[in-house]
Amino acid sequence: MSIRRKDGLGGRAAIVGIGATEFSKDSGRSELKLAVEAVRAALDDAGLSPADVDGLVTFTMDTSPEITVAQAAGIGELSFFSRIHYGGGAACATVQQAALAVAMGVAEVVVCYRAFNERSGRRFGSGVRHREPSAEGAALGWNLPSGLLTPASWVAMAAQRYLHAHGLTPEAFGQVAVVDRRHAARNPAAYFYGKPITLADHAASRWIAEPLRLLDCCQETDGGQAIVVTSVERARDLPRAPAVVVAAAQGAGRAQEQMTSFYRDDLTGLPEMGVVARQLWRSSGLAPGDIDVGIIYDHFTPFVLMQLEEFGFCGPGEAAEYVAADTLPLNTHGGQLGEAYLHGMNGIAEAVRQIRGTSVNQIPGVARSLVTAGTGVPTSGLILGTDG
Repeated sequence: MSIRRKDGLGGRAAIVGIGATEFSKDSGRSELKLAVEAVRAALDDAGLSPADVDGLVTFTMDTSPEITVAQAAGIGELSFFSRIHYGGGAACATVQQAALAVAMGVAEVVVCYRAFNERSGRRFGSGVRHREPSAEGAALGWNLPSGLLTPASWVAMAAQRYLHAHGLTPEAFGQVAVVDRRHAARNPAAYFYGKPITLADHAASRWIAEPLRLLDCCQETDGGQAIVVTSVERARDLPRAPAVVVAAAQGAGRAQEQMTSFYRDDLTGLPEMGVVARQLWRSSGLAPGDIDVGIIYDHFTPFVLMQLEEFGFCGPGEAAEYVAADTLPLNTHGGQLGEAYLHGMNGIAEAVRQIRGTSVNQIPGVARSLVTAGTGVPTSGLILGTDG
């Protein structure tokens, strides 16, 4: 069972800076340079200098170690550094780690970063390549001989079961793609700026792994994103309105594997996100009706629907209608389908902009933003809010 009572993290740390490179298909520079550009941009946004930083957090799937980024960015001594595993599932957990360090006095200013050439360099969508022997590899090994070689094929298994169980067609997934691309079309930073789509466009896109079509799958992107976290008290003296960490959580479900949890009793949900949801609601004292905007991790459209259901925004099988009704503003930056695939870090930045009131697709009166990280793997989530 997860935590049984409200934890003590909420309200003790805040995001005070966000910075990113451009999002492209060929950055023309190293991943280290992308990381440093994003870190420096985030510090500039926060009104802080590299000398203020004493902590760094990133992902395990990263070629730019904390000490190397610190040296290249002009950051001095570090009292805290950490990495989170499981790809996109790590995104919100990087902020959680930073907030914990700040709340406990281990560090004063922590920068979370993610930078990769995921389109011009290593492409996660290309599937399994050479791997060193590991327990995770053994789990994958049961599925690879059947042709389940790529993330799309792994998600397609659960997606097909979801459609069957709820009597739906692949058009249900198209609702997510249309919403994301509508927002991306108004976002100058998005790769698909000025390029909205319709349900007909979704239905006409080619199959990738049935029932997933091309427009159900996120992009592959080169770029970097960084997030600056400090105490709420210090945040009040900085130039930007803080996005307070109201709650943060990680979650792994029973019978959890990395993208291939096919031996669970039910494939129509995401138990790992259910763990996160219960912790966020319990720790924050909030409920779905208290959330003003949702930044829902959208590497593949079916998992957006399942996440909304795990969080209780709607019942099982009802998420496609929920999305189509625009009941909750979703992925106002365009998501990873429309803006960029930065393992969810750009989604955290959008949640901060919504709290600040500076999004290009600003929702009036936002006081609480929900952010989720990658699913199909152990994952994480955040609720960000205004100060007061």
